[in-house]
Amino acid sequence: MSRVRRWLLPAASVLAVGAAGALTAPAAAAQQDAAPTCDTTSPSYSYVVLYQPWTSARTVDRELTEKCGTKVHYYPEIGVAVATSRNADFQERIGVFRAYSGAREVAIPPTTAAAQARAQARAELENEETTSVAADGDLTAQQWDMRAIKAPEANKINPGSSSVTVGVLDSGVDPAHPALKHAVDTKTSAGCNTGAPDTTPAAWLPTNIDHGQHVAGTIAGKDTARGFTGVAPGVKVASVKVINDDGLIFPEAAVCGFMWAAEKKFEVTNNSYYVDPGMFYCPKQPGDAAAFEAVRRAADYSFRKGVLNVAAAGNSGFDIKAQTTDPNRPHPVDPSCEILPKGSPHVVTVSAVGYNGTKSSYSNYGRGQIEVTAPGGDRAQLPPPGEGAGCPLSTIFNGQYGTKCGTSMAAPHAAGVAALLASKYRHAPPWALATLLEVTADPKSCGGAEGCTGPDRNNSFYGRGQVNALKAVR
Repeated sequence: MSRVRRWLLPAASVLAVGAAGALTAPAAAAQQDAAPTCDTTSPSYSYVVLYQPWTSARTVDRELTEKCGTKVHYYPEIGVAVATSRNADFQERIGVFRAYSGAREVAIPPTTAAAQARAQARAELENEETTSVAADGDLTAQQWDMRAIKAPEANKINPGSSSVTVGVLDSGVDPAHPALKHAVDTKTSAGCNTGAPDTTPAAWLPTNIDHGQHVAGTIAGKDTARGFTGVAPGVKVASVKVINDDGLIFPEAAVCGFMWAAEKKFEVTNNSYYVDPGMFYCPKQPGDAAAFEAVRRAADYSFRKGVLNVAAAGNSGFDIKAQTTDPNRPHPVDPSCEILPKGSPHVVTVSAVGYNGTKSSYSNYGRGQIEVTAPGGDRAQLPPPGEGAGCPLSTIFNGQYGTKCGTSMAAPHAAGVAALLASKYRHAPPWALATLLEVTADPKSCGGAEGCTGPDRNNSFYGRGQVNALKAVR
């Protein structure tokens, strides 16, 4: 048994995980039977808690109760529970390699420097704010991003099948938008911010963040009156809300999103986010290990159930594997650490290019880190007059259209092409869709750019190349 696997043994095992995460002998029977002293007044925080897959719900309930936790939801297939607790020492009671709360770390950061670093890192989200709203009139000329991947030509051949669903794991999607009213599948939409799926509309509709709305329009939007069309206007999208109203995505929300995608048999998911409050999660570090493993298990489970997961590379503009510190939190980073969910197994990671077709200044990169690239925009790469802004145009609130830049905008272009492939090759497994997405991409040369290494067909900036919707449907 590996060292990590030993860390992840549940407390109900013959050997238990102690407060420091090390293996200890079981407590005496008298101690086990003693009623816990639980905090009833402090703020409650949500945790992911690890068990061996298929640990019984009764065992989970018993341990959580004994250690001052309350179960919110349990995913036995992957051995991940979501629990709340008011106790400041709940993580230590469970084991620091088995439990983690992103919300508690945000509320009670380990140092002032950590809070400042996190605030500075989150400033990158400003890059994905809506920067301009399109005026009334035809929008066709402003969709340079769609022309770049030959989506208009592809739509004439195959706009995608309504039997294919892309789960938009994001801030919510409003089906009232003219370009999305045909596309949103309200029956398979759910809110996941508690860690448990909630199908009531209030849980999955967007509130104050239009990020998911923009993503959904890029994938499947269609507004004939305005001349706006997404990559795959014939497919369905499901709103799976994992971003809370503070703009944060905690591990339990991501776990819920992937498990919901597996349950509903989505062909594709789009994940234009990284799991907060880290940027990197490290499997050898206390707390991080639980979040890392919980998200990894959920993403891997969805893949094994037939879901192709597509994720954004991130907007920090760095070589991912060259980092030695986390810009959000003051902890060391080594090659085992990953940005989630992009670092989870089998996830297709997408970098961003601008109008000129070169890597966007903000886009992360790295050898072996990028599968494909797609238009995410760059304010330094402006289209000619009349062709719109440097950032891709898509759906926003109040039935309007606006522009955003980011790898968050690049990923749904790739997810849309994956949906076209899923429409053409019905019932193809996710590994096959991923392969097809890569082989139909247009190779892109480094062109002598600083930091770009590797051949046209597999380099650190563009991976296997830029997605091509037309090749996908031919």
